[in-house]
Amino acid sequence: MAKLRIIREYFSFLKENKKWWLLPLVIVFLLFGLLIVLTKGSALAPFIYTIF
Repeated sequence: MAKLRIIREYFSFLKENKKWWLLPLVIVFLLFGLLIVLTKGSALAPFIYTIF
């Protein structure tokens, strides 16, 4: 429940302060985090880490 509240507050912050340019940045960070979590135990992990 607290996670949903944080997300709701973040979107209200973006709406009130007209900071919509932050949204793509957060989405990219979330996608990179998801990529790292999903490939953590796989054979692809060494190849993913060489990209960065």
